[in-house]
Amino acid sequence: MTVRLRAHHLLCMLTYVGKGYSPAFVENYEAIAARLSAGEEIEMVAGPDDICGPLTADADAHCHGESVVERDRAATEAVARLLGSPLRPGARITPGASLLARLRKTFATGEIRTACSGCEWSDLCDGVADGGYTGARVAP
Repeated sequence: MTVRLRAHHLLCMLTYVGKGYSPAFVENYEAIAARLSAGEEIEMVAGPDDICGPLTADADAHCHGESVVERDRAATEAVARLLGSPLRPGARITPGASLLARLRKTFATGEIRTACSGCEWSDLCDGVADGGYTGARVAP
């Protein structure tokens, strides 16, 4: 099995600590975080992904919005630059300890955070990164 993720969720997974938009969203994300922690492969997708699942029934959900598409574009560019290879829909990534460490290091320095500009969760993510990712649910 694979976890289907949109590009900006590669960043969100780094600081996810059990908070979210609704209890259903958090329950779903907890299950996905456990799968990622177990090393389940990630398949990159364009648009709503497995994390968005509980929100997609609402046609007005932000996961369909242009600002989120822009967030994905910025995350795609930043992560692809870090990895040194294109990051396209269908690409597969294994979230191993080495990759997570690299992503977290560059997230903490701000190097790959252009996609986070204007995000309502940014302050929470700042605190998690500044705290050494203590409590982050996706573990290497």
